Amino acid sequence: MCLAVLAFQAAGWAATVSGQVELVLSHDPNVRKHRDYSGVVVWLEPLAGGPIIPATMLRAQMIQRDKTFSPHVLPILVGTVVSFPNYDPIFHNAFSNYNGQIFDIGLYAPGTTRAISFSREGVVRVFCNIHPTMSAVIVVLKSPYYGASNRTGDLEIKGVPPGSYRLRVFHERATEQTLDALTRTVVVSGEVVQLAPISVSESGYLQLPHNNKYGRDYQSIPDSGAYPGTKP
Repeated sequence: MCLAVLAFQAAGWAATVSGQVELVLSHDPNVRKHRDYSGVVVWLEPLAGGPIIPATMLRAQMIQRDKTFSPHVLPILVGTVVSFPNYDPIFHNAFSNYNGQIFDIGLYAPGTTRAISFSREGVVRVFCNIHPTMSAVIVVLKSPYYGASNRTGDLEIKGVPPGSYRLRVFHERATEQTLDALTRTVVVSGEVVQLAPISVSESGYLQLPHNNKYGRDYQSIPDSGAYPGTKP
């Protein structure tokens, strides 16, 4: 990274990049009825030189409560350790068998937690081996300049040094072609940068069913809190 950027960071100067996201052509009832535009990840990739990655270990968490992962969409930096605390009175088993990062933290009891380190860039789709309705997405990024939209579509990226960046977007219900078309160049030259509105179309998205971690259909298991073994 150039000396000008290092001086910018050392002096504590940092731009805040703000934006507004809208989801269109959606079949999701939360979007259509309640205008919930949350979970769109936007990040900035420096066009000249890579960002400085913090040397300290980064941590985040995705809690499990009411048979739901929270947050549903979690952007993190490569190398972050994510814990999965179980706040339900029942067992859980978070896993991913998609190409972002394959992991299986096993079956664990209420009031306990497990953790996974995410070592490579990519989109990790997370499920529970016990509850088929549970799902989440972890977006692992090489750039520390990222943000996720809230319910009203507002997003904010803080601490961005001056320079030119490639803006990229991820939304779990958008096709790869739709997301690629949203890529643009952003120049950060002041302390406040307002992005042009970002409209993400869900047209063409097909939600496919998923299997358990063994690649099989889910079996109905009562929420007794004492699940049988996990052998296939």
